[in-house]
Amino acid sequence: MTNFQFIPVTPHPLLQPFIAKMWVFESEGRMPELDKKLIVPNANFKLAFGYRKGIVSHIGDQTFTLGENEIRLSGIIDSPVILDCQDDAPTGTIGIEFNPLGAYRFFHLSYADFKNQIVKLADLIGSRAENLQWQLAEAKTVALKLQVLQNFLIKQLEKNAADPIYDYCIHRIENSKGLVTVAQLEKETGYSSRWLHTKFSEHLGTGPKNLSEIVRFRQFYQAFAAGSKLQYLKEQIYHHYHDQSHFLRAFKRFTGTTPTELQNSLNELGTKAYRA
Repeated sequence: MTNFQFIPVTPHPLLQPFIAKMWVFESEGRMPELDKKLIVPNANFKLAFGYRKGIVSHIGDQTFTLGENEIRLSGIIDSPVILDCQDDAPTGTIGIEFNPLGAYRFFHLSYADFKNQIVKLADLIGSRAENLQWQLAEAKTVALKLQVLQNFLIKQLEKNAADPIYDYCIHRIENSKGLVTVAQLEKETGYSSRWLHTKFSEHLGTGPKNLSEIVRFRQFYQAFAAGSKLQYLKEQIYHHYHDQSHFLRAFKRFTGTTPTELQNSLNELGTKAYRA
């Protein structure tokens, strides 16, 4: 069995409202063939820096490789991801996961253009990313690399103001665990569903309904990853889904498999990543 770990990192206080989690991933090599290596969508954007070797991500029929001393940013992902080390050799990666309030505050981008994509940061922001990659490569320790990354993000945060209506909607979706409807958001904000969808596409890359579906499913997968049995999850279904078939469609969409198949398979990498 390959030894690997996700080491949680506490973000700088100025960054905490916008970052769901930070981690350092270290592995002795590729995951075992029997491990599904399945990463389930969690509504977070991911900024990754490979400081030793690289990692490979598969989304549908697309393959994305994070090289050594390279930074990549994922758009919003609503499909299952298969993740592994690029080489069967010691690997190290720093990951920063922005919550839905976060990415637009750090990078002024067209997020709809790279939904379900993992893009080189240098292709998005040019020389700023190239200079950051150089600084990270020069930093001698992982702790120094984390400091360089966070200092960069704090400076980026100062450039972009908050969008109160969008932020309100994100809080409502999160606090309702994905159950608030677009019609309710229309009523509460006074803005049309079309306007809200445009605003979400601008800041998030997808609409409020799709985000709500990811957040709703996340409640179940968090419990699943924490070791809850299928029987417990089945008892909770009707609090969040119309019926069992509605839940099974969501499960298939976000994991690519069924609850029974996933419970009976090995997915140590994906489980640890979700709990990181």
